[in-house]
Amino acid sequence: MRIFKNKKAEHNYFLTQKFEAGIVLKGSEVKSIRAGKINFKDSYARAENGEIWLFNLHISAYDTASYNNHDPERPRKLLFNRKEIRKLITKMEERGFTLIPEDLYINEKGIVKLTIALAKGKRKYDKRTDLQKKTELRDSEIAIKYQDS
Repeated sequence: MRIFKNKKAEHNYFLTQKFEAGIVLKGSEVKSIRAGKINFKDSYARAENGEIWLFNLHISAYDTASYNNHDPERPRKLLFNRKEIRKLITKMEERGFTLIPEDLYINEKGIVKLTIALAKGKRKYDKRTDLQKKTELRDSEIAIKYQDS
């Protein structure tokens, strides 16, 4: 099972609730994902006509594919239940949340799945406090490590 993480998701957003979704892909896209040619930069999901669509997820063109290769940044449909779609749409409209892809993986059956999170954007000072907390935690771990040896 290969997992590709969106490293900027936790840095730029407060992630509140996570959902797992299938994603509609072409064959050359699946092969590119298995080769690790994927980029999450500025990707997000939005509801259109009662469906959830993923935008700006860059899956590079597969090198050895035929003339019928895919567009690297085309919108891709996410597969949710109707109840989940209604729930996500109401939360996005009410509270100003957005949907951010957190990670993409291939499960045991060979199916590509996407973990998507309801997120609210962080301000600059929120990012600074998070960085301070991380450095304090890292410094305390280093201090404990040197005390033990």
